[in-house]
Amino acid sequence: MKSAFPKAQYLDLLEAEIFNDLLANPQRLENYITQDFVIIDEVQRIPTLLNEIHRLIEKFRQKFILTGSSARKLRKKGENLLAGRALTYFLHPLSAFELGSDFNLERSLSYGQLPSVTNEEDPRKYLESYVKTYLQEEIFQEGLTRNLSAFARFLETVSFSQASILNTTEVAREAAIERKVVENYFAILEDLLIGYKLPVFNKRTKRRLVTHSKFYFFDVGVYRTLRPMGPLDMPEAAEGISFESLFFQDLLAVNDSLNLGYKLFYYRTATGIEVDFIAYGRYGIRAFEVKRTGRLTSETLRGLRYFSKEYPQSKNFLIYGGKRKMRESNIEIIPIEDALKNLPELLS
Repeated sequence: MKSAFPKAQYLDLLEAEIFNDLLANPQRLENYITQDFVIIDEVQRIPTLLNEIHRLIEKFRQKFILTGSSARKLRKKGENLLAGRALTYFLHPLSAFELGSDFNLERSLSYGQLPSVTNEEDPRKYLESYVKTYLQEEIFQEGLTRNLSAFARFLETVSFSQASILNTTEVAREAAIERKVVENYFAILEDLLIGYKLPVFNKRTKRRLVTHSKFYFFDVGVYRTLRPMGPLDMPEAAEGISFESLFFQDLLAVNDSLNLGYKLFYYRTATGIEVDFIAYGRYGIRAFEVKRTGRLTSETLRGLRYFSKEYPQSKNFLIYGGKRKMRESNIEIIPIEDALKNLPELLS
C-alpha cells in the first residue's frame, strides 16, 4: 500500500499511542487526518472506528484504504462494514505469473510463495517462526481461542487433511478435541484467510456426488511446515499434495487479482471419479486435474474424460510433472511450470 500510494497518510493501529487514543474515542480520527488518502492498517483492532470512517466518507468524501488480517471481529460485533461504499480486495501469496523469471518450481513446492519467503536465505526457519508467532500465538492473543495447545494440535492434525475431503468428526477424534470446538477452529482459519473449504461442483448434474468440502491451507509452505514428517511417512505423498496445493493457491490468486469472477469447486462422484478443480463463471467452465507424475495413463485422464461427457462445454486441462505439452482428444496436457506461468491465459 505504501508503494502504490506513496503520498497517502499511514496510520498503524499496532502503534500503542494511536491505538489507545482511537480506542478511547474513535471521533479523534478526524484530528489525525492530514491527507486526501488515508491508509489505516490492522483496522480490525478497533471495530467501532468504521462508523467514524463512514461519517467522514459521507461528510468530506474522505478516501480510505483499510487493511487487516481478519474481518472476524468486525462481523462478530455487527459493526458497519461500509457496504456499498467500499471495494474488497484479497492479497494472496505471490503467484508464478507475478514472480515471472524469479519463479522456481522446486523452491515454491518446498517453501511456498509468501513474499518474505522469496528473499529469505533460510525459508524453513522463517516459516517455522511464522507458524509459531502468527498461526498460534497471535491467534491466542487476539482471544480467538483460549487453549493454545489444543489449537496447535488441531493445526498439526488438519495438515493431514490438506487437499482431502474434510471429515470434521475424524479431525476432532484424532486431535482429541470436541467436535464443536474443531468447527470453531475451522471458522477461524477461514475468517483469517488461512484455510479454504472447496465445495463440490453440482451444477445440473445427473450423477450422485459427495457432499463434503475439500480443505486447503492458503500456502503450500505453511502446509509443509505444519505437517510433521517422520521416518514412516512417504515423501512422495506430501510432494503430490504440494503440487495440487500450489496450483490451487495460484488459481485463487489469479482469479482474484485479475477479477475473473470464477467460483471454484472440485468434482467427485459417489463412485470416486474426481477432478481436482472446477472454475465456473462468466468465461465458462474450466476443469483442471493436477498430477505429480510425468507418466500418462488412461487412469490419469479418467476423471477429465468423465467430466467432459457430463459437461461437454468445459475446457479441460491435465497439469502434470512431465516436460512436454500434448493433447488427448479434448484435454490439453501441460507441464505444471508452464501452466502456472500462463494461468491467466488458461482462465480467460
